[in-house]
Amino acid sequence: MKRSHIIAIVIIAVSIGALVGSLYDSSTYADLDQALAHPGKEYHVVGTLDRSQEIVYEPSLNASLTTFSMRDLEGKTCKVHLNKAKPQDLERSERLVLIGKANEQGEFEARDMLMKCPSKYNEENRVEG
Repeated sequence: MKRSHIIAIVIIAVSIGALVGSLYDSSTYADLDQALAHPGKEYHVVGTLDRSQEIVYEPSLNASLTTFSMRDLEGKTCKVHLNKAKPQDLERSERLVLIGKANEQGEFEARDMLMKCPSKYNEENRVEG
């Protein structure tokens, strides 16, 4: 076998290995019940901010921790520890996507969060209409 064929086979094998590894590590979308049933496994959980509960962010104690409560699309509520500073406009968000894992205490530890906030264009349309 030629040397170039061997190199090509090795490159293909490494590529397949990387693809399989990335598929194995990727998280999936779930509701809070599923995430809490499998602590330690990473999920994307979609929901809304529970505005009846307090948002706790104390940068003097820990600038990389924000604690709040979230309600998923099924109506289940859970305490969330976001390992980031409090996002701007968290209170105005329409929808949240938490990326993280549930812990043994029944709380969700998010390493990242995506927010859908009201669009200024939607607000302008509501005023005009």
